[in-house]
Amino acid sequence: MKGIFITFEGPDGAGKTTQLQKLAQEITALGYDVVVTREPGGTSISDRIRSIILSPENKEMTDQAEVLLYAASRAQHVHELILPAIEAGKVVLCDRFIDASVAYQAYGLGVDREMVTSINRYASSGLQAERTYLLDVPVEVSQHRLRQRAAGTQTELQLDRIEQKGFEYHSRVRDGFHQIAAEEPQRVKVIDANRTEAEIAEDILIDCKRLLEVHLSG
Repeated sequence: MKGIFITFEGPDGAGKTTQLQKLAQEITALGYDVVVTREPGGTSISDRIRSIILSPENKEMTDQAEVLLYAASRAQHVHELILPAIEAGKVVLCDRFIDASVAYQAYGLGVDREMVTSINRYASSGLQAERTYLLDVPVEVSQHRLRQRAAGTQTELQLDRIEQKGFEYHSRVRDGFHQIAAEEPQRVKVIDANRTEAEIAEDILIDCKRLLEVHLSG
């Protein structure tokens, strides 16, 4: 049986990476073979592209270059890691995927949405998650968390190029995620992430266990 592809999305600072790791531990303990990965990145080539995309030094990057670099990183990631893992029957948990490009580039930057979607459909060979957990917090909360995370650090945890963008940009990004969720309610499960980590993790685990049971029975 083929594996299953599950993604985590949300504004920067929503806690999606933490929740992905928690879910990975829980379902691994249940006996599932789990692969944890992220975007941009996930492979050697993709990680090198990631460093270009997120470097705060690259402030002159054009919107077109950003769209294409994300798609290039994704193409390598999908074909080198994600698709082989799914074919091998594994549960693939990915920190961000195409929804992020739509939210950040189409809504955040104002690039034509159909263009962003078309480029990424080609890059991913049409791959789509069976479930997406959208961790949602108000922009004020996500920005506060990012500032807290970066406070007192000089290098390792400094805000990346995308995180440094302004409040209005991140508000548009959040609106984009909400629009995607409204359009695809069967795939996208919106999670109130302005709660304790334990409460959020419990909601995700309950839904994921149900999803995996249905997938296996199919």
